[in-house]
Amino acid sequence: MRWINTKPSRGAQFALMLLPFALIIIAYVFGSTARLAENANDKLLPNLSGFVQAIDRMAFVADQRTGEYLLWSDTWASLIRLFAGLGISTLTALLIGMLIGMLPYLRALLAPFVAVISMVPPLALLPILFIVMGLGETSKIALIVIGVAPTMIRDLALKALELPREQIVKAETLGGSSWQIALRVVLPQILPRLITCLRLQLGPAWLFLIAAEAISSDSGLGYRIFLVRRYLSMDIIFPYVVWITLLAVLTNYILDRIRIAVFPWSELEKRA
Repeated sequence: MRWINTKPSRGAQFALMLLPFALIIIAYVFGSTARLAENANDKLLPNLSGFVQAIDRMAFVADQRTGEYLLWSDTWASLIRLFAGLGISTLTALLIGMLIGMLPYLRALLAPFVAVISMVPPLALLPILFIVMGLGETSKIALIVIGVAPTMIRDLALKALELPREQIVKAETLGGSSWQIALRVVLPQILPRLITCLRLQLGPAWLFLIAAEAISSDSGLGYRIFLVRRYLSMDIIFPYVVWITLLAVLTNYILDRIRIAVFPWSELEKRA
C-alpha cells in the first residue's frame, strides 16, 4: 500500500483538520499556566478568562469617550477600506487583464509595465502615498489597490492567453467581432479565475490594510492592535488577530460559494 493512494474518511479528515488548532490551543494553555504561575501579573500570555473579559469589554461595552462598541466600529471601518480596495482592484484587473490577454498590441504595451509594477514592494510606497494623497482613506485604499491589482492583472492575462485558440477561431468564423468574442468567449471563462484570484489576494490585502491603519488612522482593526501594543494588552491583541483571521476565512468561503453557485462548471474542472 502506498501512502499516495490512501485517502482519509470524512470523520478522519475532520479530525485531522481540527488537530493543528487543538494543539495550538493546548500549547498556549500550558504556556500561559506556566507563566502565570511564576508571575500572576504577566501580560504576555493571558489566560482564557482574560480573553473573555477583554472581548466583552471591546465588543459589548460602549466606550466611555466615544460611546461606540470598539470591536464593531473598528471592524466596520476596516471592512469598508478593504472591500473598497478589493473592489477597485477587481474591476481594474478584469478590464486590463482581458485586454492584455486578448490584444497583442496592448500586451506589448502594458504587460512589461504591469510586470515591473507588480515587483515593487507596496509598503515601500506607503510614505509616498501619505505625502501625495494625505492621511485619509484614499491613501489606505490606494495601497491595497497597488498591492493586489498588478498580481491579479497578470493572473487574468495568463488565463486569457491559455484559452484554446480554436475557440477564438470558431467565434471569428461565425462572424464574431472582438467585442463579442470578449463578452461571450473570454469573459465567461476568466470570471471563475477572477474569483479564485481575489480569494488568493485576501491575505495580502489585509496585510496592506493593517500596515496603513497602524501608521495613520483613528479607527480600524490594525489601528487598535498597534494602539494597545504599547500597554502590552495581549488580551486584546490576540482576539483581534483571531477576529481578522475569521473575517478573512469567512470572506474566502463566501467567495468560493459564489464561484460554485454562479459557475458550477468551474468546480467540475477543478476536480478533473
